[in-house]
Order: sequence, then structure tokens, then C-alpha cells
Amino acid sequence: MASLPRTVRHAHRRVAALGLLALLATACGQGSATGGDAPAAAPVNASDAAATAPLKINTSPEQNRVRADKAEDVAAKVPEAIRARGELIVGITGDGTPPLSFLADDDSTVIGVESDIAQLVADVLGLKLRLDRTSWENLFLAVKSGKDDVGFSNITVTEERKDIYDFATYRVDQLAWEVAKDGKVTKIAQPSDIAGLKVSVGSGTNQEKILLDWDEQNKKAGLTPIEVQYYQRPADYYLALKSGRIDAYFGPNPTSAYHAAVSGDTKIVGTLSGAGESLQGLIAAMTQKGNGLVQPVSEALNTVIKNGKYAEVLKRWGLSNEAIPTSQVNPPGLPRQKK
Repeated sequence: MASLPRTVRHAHRRVAALGLLALLATACGQGSATGGDAPAAAPVNASDAAATAPLKINTSPEQNRVRADKAEDVAAKVPEAIRARGELIVGITGDGTPPLSFLADDDSTVIGVESDIAQLVADVLGLKLRLDRTSWENLFLAVKSGKDDVGFSNITVTEERKDIYDFATYRVDQLAWEVAKDGKVTKIAQPSDIAGLKVSVGSGTNQEKILLDWDEQNKKAGLTPIEVQYYQRPADYYLALKSGRIDAYFGPNPTSAYHAAVSGDTKIVGTLSGAGESLQGLIAAMTQKGNGLVQPVSEALNTVIKNGKYAEVLKRWGLSNEAIPTSQVNPPGLPRQKK
């Protein structure tokens, strides 16, 4: 999970509030590690990534969220203790990055695609949604202990996490190539496309590993190496993009797409699974292991996928290309880290 500094997040919301946002029609999640067989997921066409779709984002506390009807057969499968309580307690990191999970203009109301999808699930299950805003680290503890029923916070399915939690998928996990809007780079879909480019990437991130792997492939093929540049702040690498000091930035797709739309200075020219070339990473709702909640959550997601409410939410946030065709319970996750 990645986030921008609070000052940048607030600036983004202020710009969006002025109605200057025209979100890109493609954006996805992020992840870590590589390898494995790809589970079923909606394909992401990199050539579509540069397309734009005019869309104004509502960053006020009054969200008028997309809502869904209760599905009695699915709601009946919710564990009795949660049904008796009458509410679904959702752990969420509200200090995250637009358009995933962030604070509205009142600086206290959690908004974003994550809370919207959580609302749909609660509706289908016949439960009142209660968002429990917490830190990334505490989110995992809260779900493991049962304090929170489910976590919605851009959580990637991994084999290690599946030892402790259950997962119901709802988005693909993608990285993005962001370039200057009027720059020379128009498409990045394979390693040879970055040969000779000046590229910025976050130090120590999974995208850095993927970038360096691509560079090694190019070197072995006799292609020109890339020049990697590291910047500490988003403002620095975006200034470098605008001034031409770098040709591309490689980072989380949702945040890059949001920045491209807000600033108008950049565009997305390609996407790649956060797990690398051999595995499509997936983002999922996370529940306590074996408590019986993950199956109805997955069925609730499939209900809104089928009735179109899920698509409405993704479109609302400009993230339609994050869609998956079916929610899966505990699919293959990112492989275990080598010790």
C-alpha cells in the first residue's frame, strides 16, 4: 500500500473540489513479489490507459453513495453474531490516497472507492456499515482479533496472508507507467519499450524490483540501459516529469491515474500487474480466518457485480479497468517471500 504526503492529498482534493478533475479511464491497485499462475481477472489493455473520461469527483462529506438491495439468501449466511449486531464493522485506512480511501473536504469523513464497495457489501448483507478508521498496521490486528469484521484497504492477496486471513477479491492489482502528457513516450507494454529511458521509481518498492528486472532483460538483449532516478517526494518526480528530466515514473496505478487527472500534466501509457509478468495480483476484502464471513462477503460482491452496482462504483471513481468478472475466495496469492 502506498500513500502521498498529507499536503499533496489535500491539494488534490481541493483541485477536485473545484471541478477540475477529468479522471483517466484506467486505474488499478498495487502489490509486491513475483511469480505464479494467473487467476482469472479482467484484462487490462495498456493501449487504453491513455484514454480520458470527463468525470467530476465529489469530495464533500455528502457522498450520495451507490446503494444496493439486501439479498436475503446471501444475508442468511452471515455469522449469527454479526447478524445479531446488525452492522458490518469495516477496517479502513482513511488517511490513504485518492481515489482509494481518503478524507473528504471536512477532513474527517472517509470517502473513496474502498468505502463505496464496502457499502455495497453491507447493503447486500442487510447490515449497517460502520467504518473503523485505523492505521495500516492496526488494520491487520483488528481483523485478526475480531475487532473489525472485514478490512477494505487496498489489500493484496498473498500466500503468507492467507495463513492468517480469508480473502474475497474485488479488484485487480496494477502498477502504472506515468509520463508527461506531451512527452515522447506514448506506450510502455514490454521491457524493450523502456530501453534508454530515464525512469523514476520508489526506492525499495516492488515496482523498483520489476523495473530493474526489465532493465536486466534489456541489457542481455543488447538494448540501451535505463537511467534510474530516485526522488523523496512526489512533487519532485512530478516536476522532473514536467521539465523533461525524466521520461517516466513507475508507481501504483490508482494514485498515478488520479494525479494525471488532477494535474493535467501527465498521462498513463501502460499498466502491469503488481505481481510482475507471470501473475495477476488481486485486491481483496480481508476477514478473520475461518469465521464464516468470507463466503457471504464474496457472494455479496458477486451480487453487485451481476446487478451492475459494482460497475457504477468503479465508474464513479474513474476506475472501471480495475474490474474483475467474479469475486473469488482465497485465490492463488502473491508467492511467499524467500527466506
